[in-house]
Amino acid sequence: MAKVETMAKVEIEDPIDVVDAAASFELGWSLIERFSILVRESGSLDERTAARFITSRLKMFGIPYEMHEPELYLSIPRDASVKAGDLRFKAKPPSFSQSTPANGLSGTPVHLPAPPAEGLDDLFHARLPENLRGVAGKIVVTEGYPMPSAVARLEKAGAAAQVYVNPGSRVHWGICTTIWGTPSLAQLERKPSTPVAAINRPDGDALIAAIGAGLNRVTVRTKLDEAWYPCLLPVAHIDGQEDDFVLAHGHYDSWDVGIGDNAVGDATLLELARIFHENRGALRRSLRVAWWPGHSTGRYAGSAWYADRFGLELSRHCVATVNIDSPGCWRATEYDEVPWMAETDAVCREAIRTVAGKEPVRQRPPRAGDYSFNQLGLSSFFMLLSNIPAEERARLGFYPVGGCGGNIAWHTEKDRIDIADMENMKRDLRVYLHAVGRFLTDEILPLDFRETVKELDETLSECETVVGKRLNLKPLRAEFSAVAERVDALYERIEREDADAGRINAALLRLGRVLVPLGYSVGDRFEHDPALPMAPMPRLAPALELVEMEESAPERMPFVLAELQRQSNKVMEELGKARRILDEAKGGRAKAK
Repeated sequence: MAKVETMAKVEIEDPIDVVDAAASFELGWSLIERFSILVRESGSLDERTAARFITSRLKMFGIPYEMHEPELYLSIPRDASVKAGDLRFKAKPPSFSQSTPANGLSGTPVHLPAPPAEGLDDLFHARLPENLRGVAGKIVVTEGYPMPSAVARLEKAGAAAQVYVNPGSRVHWGICTTIWGTPSLAQLERKPSTPVAAINRPDGDALIAAIGAGLNRVTVRTKLDEAWYPCLLPVAHIDGQEDDFVLAHGHYDSWDVGIGDNAVGDATLLELARIFHENRGALRRSLRVAWWPGHSTGRYAGSAWYADRFGLELSRHCVATVNIDSPGCWRATEYDEVPWMAETDAVCREAIRTVAGKEPVRQRPPRAGDYSFNQLGLSSFFMLLSNIPAEERARLGFYPVGGCGGNIAWHTEKDRIDIADMENMKRDLRVYLHAVGRFLTDEILPLDFRETVKELDETLSECETVVGKRLNLKPLRAEFSAVAERVDALYERIEREDADAGRINAALLRLGRVLVPLGYSVGDRFEHDPALPMAPMPRLAPALELVEMEESAPERMPFVLAELQRQSNKVMEELGKARRILDEAKGGRAKAK
């Protein structure tokens, strides 16, 4: 086997060679088979059975683990229907929709046309008209999925209830709250307060036609159980030579049996734990492997709980997180929508090119998929990985979905064992092993914050163009340029190999704790931002509204400028922290301002 020199007197097997030798995937496939008869609804007996199966396999291989038992606030959909005259349509209520009385809620319907989503990122945006006048007190019927952004906009406009027409013949389960994880007391007011339901395309077409023909009454009925549920959360610990660790994670709860979303990811996590445990003596850094409950019915409640409970430890010692959701599915051979943060770009591209021989297309990570650690400043990569090729999806009549490798079995009763593909799972496992292995073994962490600075610079430049003379952003630009120069200097030292690895790694982690939240968060360090689409450098996002607002609502401009001034001050402060970190890393001290 090939060897890679990673530190003095320590040799470690190349991760690709490790998986070639050790990854039979028999352990992982045993999980697929077991999970194929379990409906892993969070808080249920089947979910607890699944957690116990995971820990039984960890025990079998002598892998240390902890079993946490958090109480999670969940909304479990039970039943729904939509009635229009003599027509009655079977429906599904998304989690955190409001339950109706037993006889439902009746009202006047209004059809609000919405264009279809064109890709994964579109799924999370409210594809509604800008003008929502005329929906107050009405039952709104619109196309798409009941995503939080759309549901929140329509509730704000006064809709009494909402019916979403899914793109195909299947109705997909989902969740419609904007609250990420367990709500705080202050966040409870953001919980949806009206009934929401989803129906399929044929039924939706019939409903829309009836509305066009003069239908003046629709009844929506929804039933959900909303409460605190005890759940199991297993975390495997593979100790390397250092306390710093990578967190690999994915959810093990499911809609129905959920093989493509996410038993395949759970199996991959199990194989990662086994392979790296077998080679733990050669690992520089440690690895944690976590299986989350509450993903589907709690808006990432499990990973949010872990971020809350272990926030300080994660902030001090986690070098990166990798989310594993829906890998290795049927016919998924392309890597055309792969999320990763900019500073992990080289590692992610190298892993996919080396293993799959494909040139991946990067997607900026959306506000989704158990990315519960952005506000802590943790560099993160992957979520969904391989996809059915776009041409094949088109040929099959598939529309955009959020998992299962692009298969429309996603979030339906059709997500069964035939969605998993053994060969694709092996290939994607090797991608994860290659990327995670770099973070576990490289002497200097493979984080390139020059790429992060480039991404931030693009947004800052756009804001400067839009703001113009309305607000002075020159001090912010000067501080940003000072940080960019220092980041370049840091990597020049790394490339010359004349830097102390321990000092450099500490600086990289501290730098990430500043730059990642600047790129992905607006809230407090230990709060969770809403589950809504978020612009790059979101604190400066108000600037992007100015041109349109100047024409449509000029009276609002002074308020937006006031907010933008406050947020630019915050960005300036954070950039000052980054500058001081970089000065300390080279042995100097930043001058006080």
